[in-house]
Amino acid sequence: MVNEELLIGANLPIPNRLPMRAAFCVMDDVLNQQTLNGPARFSGIGLHGGNRVNMTILPAPGNSGIAFRRMDLEGKPEIEARVENVIETNRSTILGKGNVKIHTVEHVLATLAGYGIDNAIVELDANEPPIADGSSREFCRVIQAAGIAPLAERREAFAPAEPIKLEAGETVMTLFPDDAYKISCTSADKLGRFTQFFSTEITPGAWETELSQARTFCFFEEIEHLIKNNLIKGGCLENAVVIRDDAVLTTEPLRYPEEFVRHKILDILGDLALLGRPIRGHVIAVKPSHAANCEFVRLLAAQMNRPLRAALAFGPPPSAPKDRDPKAALVEIMDRGGTMDAEQVMKILPHRYPFLMLDRVLKVDGNFIVGMKTVSVNEPYFQGHFPGHPVMPGVLQLEAIAQTAGVMMLRRAENAGQIAYFMAAENVKWRKPVLPGDVLMIEVEMTRLRGKLGKAKGVCKVDGEIVSEADVTFMLRSE
Repeated sequence: MVNEELLIGANLPIPNRLPMRAAFCVMDDVLNQQTLNGPARFSGIGLHGGNRVNMTILPAPGNSGIAFRRMDLEGKPEIEARVENVIETNRSTILGKGNVKIHTVEHVLATLAGYGIDNAIVELDANEPPIADGSSREFCRVIQAAGIAPLAERREAFAPAEPIKLEAGETVMTLFPDDAYKISCTSADKLGRFTQFFSTEITPGAWETELSQARTFCFFEEIEHLIKNNLIKGGCLENAVVIRDDAVLTTEPLRYPEEFVRHKILDILGDLALLGRPIRGHVIAVKPSHAANCEFVRLLAAQMNRPLRAALAFGPPPSAPKDRDPKAALVEIMDRGGTMDAEQVMKILPHRYPFLMLDRVLKVDGNFIVGMKTVSVNEPYFQGHFPGHPVMPGVLQLEAIAQTAGVMMLRRAENAGQIAYFMAAENVKWRKPVLPGDVLMIEVEMTRLRGKLGKAKGVCKVDGEIVSEADVTFMLRSE
């Protein structure tokens, strides 16, 4: 049993409980996407690396999702918070892309998901966010100070039509259809000690009061193994609860009677945010872990994208190519809803500097694709368009729409290796100037894709406002 003396304080008011301020409150049933109103900053020590780290969470445009940016590395590389970027789940969730890694992302992701924040950039000058006190309480404080801002883009939740179940060892996770987002969890160690159960609906208010202050924990007998594996270098009783036999070692009373299972739910919330879309359903978990959580997200992603692939089937599915090439691998990434960085985009499109008008693909959702172009002051066309008053030419915005639509056409396996030739543009409108420093969000919906001919409707936006739009037509030709 838990030390009774420590449990006495569990029913007292939680120290420094976070208030829900009226100016900050967010509706529980949010229809539009959200981001931060300004930067949220926090500094501290990383749990596993033990390094000092500064973290800044920045606002991001609609449909861009959550991304982590390593400020300490050359080029400030970014890793999208998507399950396809998960590379390790031993005691925490680790994202990786190439040689770049971000450790222990779950507490930050849980905070953003708890508040319903869909789009943000998390800047770090080390390889993991600060652990703070082992919970998400301090992250809540800085986000409260920054505030939350609504965006024009609509929020699209994943709502399963039928139960989805995962069984992995002792873990069982099921997502049932529901009108709200709920998580119920039963946790226990391998010996069945400290079995706890908790259930809650995920709303900003419930997140703050019921989950955000639950601290990470471990069993005393695990510590030696963790240290031998170069983990918990920054761990101490200030940022973790240690269970030794029937005693609970902590610098303060337990914050909740069921603090351990509530932290498990916090981890589930953070890991499930790697789906890239909010969830509407009831998650029931028994003995969860980061590995099982991420495997469950992969299962949800496969289910979520199944109808999208069916919607793209304008004709019979192509036969599988005998020889697999890199472009075919990229097609599979996009079929799972994955993003594409500039290097991957250049493996699909033939365009190169100075005529590549697409930096990244942020989203592929059925017949809909979202691309991004950061308009730098160093763009070569600003030398003559116009001196002293730099404005991005409208025809290049049209080209950005065309290239984004080209990626959509070339994503099909049978089109890999071909070139999408721009044939026509109709209903072209330029509404506002695009200036240096603007981030151009390019949204394209395919309206027709038959044989070698494709048609699409494209819109360019800056800060959620339409700056240009056009209907475009393409023809596929072999290279």
